[in-house]
Amino acid sequence: MSAAVKMTRNDLDANGLRREASKARDGDVARRLLALALIHEGKSRAEAAETTGMDRQTLRDWVHRYNEFGIDGLTDRKAPGRRPLLTAEQMEEVAGWVRTGPDIETDGIVRWRRRDLAARISDRFGVTLAERSVGDLLRRLGFRHLSCRPRHPRQDPQALEAHKKTSRTWSPARSRSMLESGRSNCGGKTRPASGSREL
Repeated sequence: MSAAVKMTRNDLDANGLRREASKARDGDVARRLLALALIHEGKSRAEAAETTGMDRQTLRDWVHRYNEFGIDGLTDRKAPGRRPLLTAEQMEEVAGWVRTGPDIETDGIVRWRRRDLAARISDRFGVTLAERSVGDLLRRLGFRHLSCRPRHPRQDPQALEAHKKTSRTWSPARSRSMLESGRSNCGGKTRPASGSREL
């Protein structure tokens, strides 16, 4: 039988640990508190671990976490996640590109696509991002996927207005069936009434 793990924090006794376990919203934290209560009562590490559904090494680690941090140490720590490929300064520069839009002369396009931004990020920072990752980056920077119709920088507004005024309004050609179905029977001849009808 393995020896009990030594608990150095004594601000809660076994009953206090059980009370905290009953109030815990996280089931894993409650289970760890119950294991600690068993340890506090002098149960062996193997017995306390088996009773609460964990192995001895895991329970030993939770005892050390509790000794150092108290009940707060019994919550799962979030994994740090992968470090961003771009620095904060580089991401701000990308945001500036999106705000100002591409330059037709240097970029050869009139609006940014994710593949265009990925290519520019690769050229500028030496970082390769997939198009999906560029989309995630844009969402983190606060940009929504709204695609407006691009406007060519050499577009002439006066020529557009003149074109609108001289162009005929388009409407679909009406077929014979449409014309016939649109006719009304109002005012047409009526059939004579039957003379045999009794009043």
